[in-house]
Amino acid sequence: MLAATKVPIVSGRYLKAAVLTALVTLPAFSGQGGANPPSPPVPWTGPVPRAQCGPNDRVETGLQGQTTPDERFSGDSVGGYNCNLELVGQYRGEGAKSQGGPAYSGHCAYYVTNNRPQQQRPGVVVVDASDPRHPWATAFLDDPVMLDPHETLKHNDRRKLLAGGRSNGPGFAVYDTSADCAHPVLKSIIDLPGSRAHMGGFAPDGLTYYLGQSNRGIGGFMYIVDLADPSNAKQLPTWQFLGDGRPHDVNLNWAGTRLYAGQPGLFGNTGSSIGPNGLVILDVSDYQFRRPDPQIRIISKLFWDDQGQAEQMLPITIKGRPYIISTDESGGQGGVGGFPAACARGAHPYGFAQLIDISDERNPKLVSRLMLEVSDNANCQLLLNDPPDVGGARPDYSGERCTVDRVRNATMAACGYRDAGLRVFDIRDPYHPKEIAYYKPPAPRTAFLPGSNSWAPGRDLTVDRIAGTPRFVKVPAKELHGRQLLPANESHGRELQIWVVSNGGGFQIVRFSDALKALHKDLFEESVE
Repeated sequence: MLAATKVPIVSGRYLKAAVLTALVTLPAFSGQGGANPPSPPVPWTGPVPRAQCGPNDRVETGLQGQTTPDERFSGDSVGGYNCNLELVGQYRGEGAKSQGGPAYSGHCAYYVTNNRPQQQRPGVVVVDASDPRHPWATAFLDDPVMLDPHETLKHNDRRKLLAGGRSNGPGFAVYDTSADCAHPVLKSIIDLPGSRAHMGGFAPDGLTYYLGQSNRGIGGFMYIVDLADPSNAKQLPTWQFLGDGRPHDVNLNWAGTRLYAGQPGLFGNTGSSIGPNGLVILDVSDYQFRRPDPQIRIISKLFWDDQGQAEQMLPITIKGRPYIISTDESGGQGGVGGFPAACARGAHPYGFAQLIDISDERNPKLVSRLMLEVSDNANCQLLLNDPPDVGGARPDYSGERCTVDRVRNATMAACGYRDAGLRVFDIRDPYHPKEIAYYKPPAPRTAFLPGSNSWAPGRDLTVDRIAGTPRFVKVPAKELHGRQLLPANESHGRELQIWVVSNGGGFQIVRFSDALKALHKDLFEESVE
């Protein structure tokens, strides 16, 4: 199990150099090398260095990631906060369930809404972003599955298929986006008896879809669908987890033979989930190759107990070496005793992303944490008295899902850190990640947004939440210049954007500032190549 990291309390706009070099080796991950071999690199376990923001940015004034009580209740957070990211365009609609996908295809985005009676257009919203300054909704998918697919909404680029499972019933639906991504065509809906889908994912070849369930405890099931013929989707044998391996989110390797399960445990069985928390690598070759009597086998496990509810396990490579980006959607405040107990026992109050080396898949190892100051146990006491919103809860700064600029040879990671917004990290040196940008959308306050997962009558929201998967988009600069969407002095042939969805702000497109691109010219030249 992890030992808690002790790092000095940090406040203000920039981390001190002494804090940046205060690394603590975690026994659960440390090597046991002999006297002769060189010492392995030391995992980065404290908060990452802060981004160097531009002079015109609206920056955080508290801990890294925090929106302070003064910012929240003075009305300042209505203006949002940004560091090296600038809003290009937005479609707000009726708000969003930001962890519901989002999914993406070409110039289109798809996101889930909360399906309340007050909504005029419930279901999955389809957004056409071919004009980045003026994205607009082109369709609303409102079949019984898409009214509530929760976090199962995924798109497969290879087959041009959009799919999801119903969270409050046994349905599963698949759409074809090949002819026009802005108008998906329903191909089939099938029932999966007993299914109550929670999260899911495609095999990369698009022929198989795996559905994790709302019952993620011991005895939980995973429903598996054959999509060789999208018009005739078929259920494959259901797998039951009698021990470790049950997934929260579903992520597979490029061959479709390994499923990286974020097993959602919580602090020694003290919470709603059962069993340890962390990564379980599963062999799903039998399903990938359609073998008779398919079995799922455990290859290895890596657990930690200083945060909880492991979710995403995204496979990437950095300079040819394979890694996982993991996320935990709960910090220690999700366990017994809540926030005060987490502080006392040395757990981190909020969850965060981590980089895990899987070059030896039977012995995965922690490389670094993409932790913000707000998640560090050393700062726990400073957050104890953060007040809740009127009619709501205190902010939750946990990381939920990440993406990278490219899965092979990734250089940047962008993560939805819930109420800490969109956070962007330079991960070219996986042992020394650093934050380079963030975007925190304006607080919705009392706006009428019945499609938002945060909205409720009488609630006054002082922060907005980003909990779903962002997307890096490389747009040819000449197209942008021709439409006069961006300044004509771009230094590269392609402009790098990030697409993201927040509960109150809906679909948004942001771009990196020219000042950041000048500061990190080598990074952006590498990323847009």
